[in-house]
Parts: sequence; structure tokens; C-alpha cells
Amino acid sequence: MDNSCRFFENRDCEYFPCHKGTGDFNCMFCYCPLYHLKCPGAPEYKEKNGKMLKVCTNCNFPHKPENYDKIMDILKNG
Repeated sequence: MDNSCRFFENRDCEYFPCHKGTGDFNCMFCYCPLYHLKCPGAPEYKEKNGKMLKVCTNCNFPHKPENYDKIMDILKNG
């Protein structure tokens, strides 16, 4: 897939790929814009120091190119 305004893959990044198990890997949302929102992916929650933390290590949702429109819709509509 070619880099564009909807898809960007940075194979030179020292962390690439930061998640395993995807074909085309979209780095557009390197920091997930859904972290503070309800994510339709597969985040996990772990307790640390009495607080629940969202752990996205096993969530590939923002890195799948076909989810770009879904992410933009969530960001627009909350």
C-alpha cells in the first residue's frame, strides 16, 4: 500500500512494527487517538496503584488501513 493522507508506514522506525499480526501496517495513528475514548478494538485493562489503565499492546485496530474511516467517524461523533 502506498503512503498517503490515509495511510503511512514507517519501516525505518526503531519500533516497527509496534504490534504483531497485521498485513499492511498503518503508522498514521502511532499514538492511538482512541486511547481516551471507547475503542472498538481489543484493549485490555489492568490495575496499577489503584487505577485502571488501558493497555493497547494487543490492539491492532488503529493500525489496520481499513479502519481509518471508522476512527475518523469516532473522532468526529464521539
